[in-house]
Amino acid sequence: MATDDKADNPGVAVFPPLLFLVALIVMLALRYVWPLAIGGRPLTIVLGIVLAALAIAIIAWGRSTMLRGGTNVNPTLPTTAIITGGPFGFTRNPLYIGLMGLLLGIGLLFDSWWAVVALAASFPILHYGVVLREEAYLERKFGEPYRAYKASVRRYL
Repeated sequence: MATDDKADNPGVAVFPPLLFLVALIVMLALRYVWPLAIGGRPLTIVLGIVLAALAIAIIAWGRSTMLRGGTNVNPTLPTTAIITGGPFGFTRNPLYIGLMGLLLGIGLLFDSWWAVVALAASFPILHYGVVLREEAYLERKFGEPYRAYKASVRRYL
């Protein structure tokens, strides 16, 4: 389907990395004001490192898979292909899963429940303002091939 270049993007409400950067800053600021410690040191440090490393690996894997597939990673630019390989074989949103995992991993490293609060506050923005808009855009642009992919792979986990 031919589309006007200006309309050939999902019209996301917020740039996802910026959303998670704001969530991280808010989490750290709240931790400074009111710590809300998880406790369990040094286990939280180990779990935080493992979760953050896994999250970064998933983000990198998803990003490189998209680039190899010849599509834009930036959701404000046109999508040129449906990517189904790599991490996109088990989740339609590996980069967003990675960003959420990274936020929680950093929260564990900083021993703060505020990471869970920040994630709970930012997730609806991500879901309604980004993911659902991307899905509607991809259905309009790719039609049945995207619907088939959507039916076979989970949105998140």
